[in-house]
Amino acid sequence: MSEHPRVGLQVLLDRALNKGTGFSAEERSALHLEGLLPAAVDTLDVHVERALDHLAAKPSDLERYIYLQELCDRNSTLFYALLMSDPARFIPIVYDPTIADACLTYGHIYRRPQGMYLTKKMQGRFAEVLANWPTRDIRFICVTSGGRILGLGDIGANGAPIPIGKLQLYTACAAVPPECLLPIHFDIGTTNAALRADPLYTGLRETPPSDDELDALVDEFMAAATEVFPGVCVHFEDWKGTDAIRLLARYQGQYLVYNDDIQGTASVTIAGLTTALQIKDETLADQQIMFAGAGSAAIGIASMIVEAMIDEGSSRDDARGRIAMFDVNGFLDATRDDLSPSQQVYAKDLPATRSLAEAVASFQPTVLIGVSTTQGLFSEEVVKGVAANTDRPIIFPLSNPTDKAECTAQQAYEWTDGKALFAAGVQFPDVTIDGKTFHPGQANNFYVFPAFGLAIYATKPTRIDDQMWIAGARGSADQIDQASRDAGMLFPNQDRILEVEITTATRIAEHIFDRGLATVDRPDDIRSWIKGLTYTPTY
Repeated sequence: MSEHPRVGLQVLLDRALNKGTGFSAEERSALHLEGLLPAAVDTLDVHVERALDHLAAKPSDLERYIYLQELCDRNSTLFYALLMSDPARFIPIVYDPTIADACLTYGHIYRRPQGMYLTKKMQGRFAEVLANWPTRDIRFICVTSGGRILGLGDIGANGAPIPIGKLQLYTACAAVPPECLLPIHFDIGTTNAALRADPLYTGLRETPPSDDELDALVDEFMAAATEVFPGVCVHFEDWKGTDAIRLLARYQGQYLVYNDDIQGTASVTIAGLTTALQIKDETLADQQIMFAGAGSAAIGIASMIVEAMIDEGSSRDDARGRIAMFDVNGFLDATRDDLSPSQQVYAKDLPATRSLAEAVASFQPTVLIGVSTTQGLFSEEVVKGVAANTDRPIIFPLSNPTDKAECTAQQAYEWTDGKALFAAGVQFPDVTIDGKTFHPGQANNFYVFPAFGLAIYATKPTRIDDQMWIAGARGSADQIDQASRDAGMLFPNQDRILEVEITTATRIAEHIFDRGLATVDRPDDIRSWIKGLTYTPTY
């Protein structure tokens, strides 16, 4: 038994130490817990069984989400044992799609604080405030402003569940030790007037600052975070699109930092594309790729696809020439004067149009990627238009939650007579066409970002760049067996997510070592070394 600085009720109130009725008689005596617990001494398996009974009695996934977060607050070992026992079942509850409902109702379901809450009112004191966190060995901070949550837009402080859920997946999927993870909501205000008027809203009832003011705030935060938590990696999550792109570019060369909405989404998309193209026996350079949506996610995916094409031998100009975009104002053609510099590189000398079907007919894509958050945007005409250009059209409606998806799996398979290579941002049910059952892929970032976190945790690199994410994408794609590919699966089975993530983390770590970016010595067996660093929930 390990020594604990706390005794009695202090132990039971510490989620990292609490085992409830899992404490042995000897532990109860040593920790002054006698009389504070029922007589039974239970195993972790018994606690998992009891938690499953509690979950079964809940009427909705939102209620199950609330229960699981309360469980995490009471007993984090049991929480992670439960999640890791059946990740395919519990990931959709602690994260997407249920977390969207948790965000929409956050002020109404709020129970107790999780992680930290910084506000723009703390400017000048961020280091002092961060020092209030009780430990210093924090390796990852996941921070959001709530400025662009899923497909929900600016929901300010209601976005607080997002970094909590993201970091829980670091552990549930890749066994990154939970004690080194810190979720933060960075409250800069919100443009959402309805939330500001809600009496149960938990955030600042103010509008956000200007870009220059925000940059000054985040400059101080980044410096403070690395001062208080040396070696920390900052994971930006769900910031407003323009803020996300600007802040990532601003800090990439100075700090260990990444943006999952940009780089993680791009990496998992490339993983799906890699598998689809292996099925087609084609390369990225053979494709014409069209994006529906031209925000930070589209730009991030496109930029990484360009890097992957260059890695395969294309020139930068040729790679960019194979990518086109369509947004709320129509096709990104060369005559538009409302494009940002990052959008202009994908503008084409093709006819202007506000019709996606016409844009598809003009550009003739073989790949269609949706990041528009516009339900139903991929009409039958649009999907069949892509199918006219290739025997196996690649259709990726990546927007989430479900009611934001550009099309369903059923539609994509039906409209292409089962020929589509399909993945979505949400998990759709199986589809049967002419007696053949397809298992639609879910292009969810959790196939890559937890593994990425594990690789960063292990190797302690000097910097993070897109090449590491591309290595992760290829590592994930290489784990799809032929039977799974034949059934339309472009991503690994969630039931074996931990082994998948460890394998992907190994590929990323090998890449980091090969480039000389690690600050630790290269082990003889990287996979075994990484596995030895992982967390196992046990009493």
